[in-house]
Amino acid sequence: MQIITDQVYEFSKDNKPCATAKPGEVLQFNTQDCFSNRIPDENTTMADLDYTYGFANPAAGPVYIEGAEPGDVLVVDIYEVKVADEGTIATDDHCGPLFETTGYRTKKIPVKDGMATFNQVSFPINPMIGVIGTAPSGPDVIDGFVGSHGGNMDNKKITKGTRLYFPVRVPGALLQMGDVHATMGDAELCGTGIEIPAEITVRVQLVKDFELNWPVLETFGPDGKWYVNCSGTHYEQALMNGSKELQRLLMRVTGWDAVETYMYMSVQSDVEVSQGCEPCEVDVSLRIGTPKLSEFPVLIPQP
Repeated sequence: MQIITDQVYEFSKDNKPCATAKPGEVLQFNTQDCFSNRIPDENTTMADLDYTYGFANPAAGPVYIEGAEPGDVLVVDIYEVKVADEGTIATDDHCGPLFETTGYRTKKIPVKDGMATFNQVSFPINPMIGVIGTAPSGPDVIDGFVGSHGGNMDNKKITKGTRLYFPVRVPGALLQMGDVHATMGDAELCGTGIEIPAEITVRVQLVKDFELNWPVLETFGPDGKWYVNCSGTHYEQALMNGSKELQRLLMRVTGWDAVETYMYMSVQSDVEVSQGCEPCEVDVSLRIGTPKLSEFPVLIPQP
């Protein structure tokens, strides 16, 4: 199994691949925390970090996937997300709804036996990947931002046992990932979850010649769903982007017209906020989920 340790700070078609993988191959991505492991203790805050270094949200990779061409879909199965034994929560003076009364503070969170401890409160961790995606065909997108390529989606459902589908827009797709959280609440209100280094094990596969405009997440089990991951400069734009894509994908498999599909979405699909720590320069990130149907079990062709 290849182990990916190189770190990059933007999704770019010009990033030089650090490895090449074949469809079906299993890979391990070793990631730093979103601060590039540069907050060693609670006396160090985000105010002490040099932003010109480009420290934020490093991603391990990118990996060139053999045979991936523009117009294909990259499929990523998440097998494991193994986190370190300590994570970091940090606040600043410009992010989240309560930023005016917050300022800069750091809190270290021990993680042991699958539990995180915040003061006297312990709770189960649910390690999830904040940043994951493929290279855009246009301008570079720094890792801390989100878009139709993926990136900083901060979707807490991107965790062990799920499957992701990404549009391929450049040869080789150029897969990279990082920004793992031991746990995070929807919206990530103060701008950080429990930020933590991790080892991510995934398998990569391809679906050839399938139109996909936004990343899709598939969950399994009796409550399995399909989620379109979408974003926008404001909630309404993100909602429009995701609704259009989910409607298009559902129409393809059901044969229903646009209005019937819209009606069905209104009664069976949920809009959930993945990252919305406004005010923040990062776009609002949503996921729109719809149940798997026994009548139409496959929203996207399988690899």
